Amino acid sequence: MFDRFSRLLPKSMRRSVPVVPVVRLTGVIAAGSSPLNPPMSLASVAGALERAFSDKAAPAVALIINSPGGSAVQSRLIHRRIRDLAEEHNKPVLAFCEDAAASGGYMIACAADEIYADPSSIVGSIGVIFSSFGFPEAIAKLGIERRVHTAGQNKSTLDPFLPEKAEDVDYLKSLQLEIHETFINLVKVRRGGKLVDDPEMFTGRFWTGLKAHELGLVDGIGDIRNVLRGKFGSKTKLRLISQPRGLFGRRPMAGMQGSVGLGAELGAGLADGLISAAEQRAHWNRLGL
Repeated sequence: MFDRFSRLLPKSMRRSVPVVPVVRLTGVIAAGSSPLNPPMSLASVAGALERAFSDKAAPAVALIINSPGGSAVQSRLIHRRIRDLAEEHNKPVLAFCEDAAASGGYMIACAADEIYADPSSIVGSIGVIFSSFGFPEAIAKLGIERRVHTAGQNKSTLDPFLPEKAEDVDYLKSLQLEIHETFINLVKVRRGGKLVDDPEMFTGRFWTGLKAHELGLVDGIGDIRNVLRGKFGSKTKLRLISQPRGLFGRRPMAGMQGSVGLGAELGAGLADGLISAAEQRAHWNRLGL
């Protein structure tokens, strides 16, 4: 494959040793930012992806994926950006699953032309989940009065401080079904005839890398170094591409640029970070990791 793609390049741009750009896509997928536990989003990975695909001499772009999932929107945006760049630069994409490529993490992996996993990787979880807490009795015991005023009868749907309504749950499930169908269609389009006809394929179940290979969710078992050297030659080198850095070589942190109220922002950032850490831990725990 390397020879086929390298022949398309001018002689001045051909390398004697193939160098493959590698982008790490790790963590829970979510919009926004957290100083302590930054999630993965299109904004956080777009720069690195652009740099990787802009290497005209590279025979391919490799993705290392380690994510339990998260936002369906951000997952699909990252997936779409990878596909757009691959088509724009005419480069094959190879994805390598580490601990997990589950749910949104697997959606991103499907942007690759080939997917590889470790035998013990967790792969799959093609489903949609919503989780929260309910406190209607707790606040009453504490003597707290909940005051909510809305314009629109459905503005307080699934309020955690009010009793759950059957009609609200039914509506949420209808939304989940739509999102799930979008996910299923994406996997079918990208994996095509590689998938085995298994009744549990799209139920949200997840598997080890070995079983995922049997089901057609991944193309092979292997690590990035050996797979790439097998494809492009034993001298192939990997070049890790990181997110572009801001002024003075530091990555910019949302909400931390100014000096006014810095202490308050740091405190708020710490609180957000602790909440984010708990939420991210919950995502990994669902996979037993």
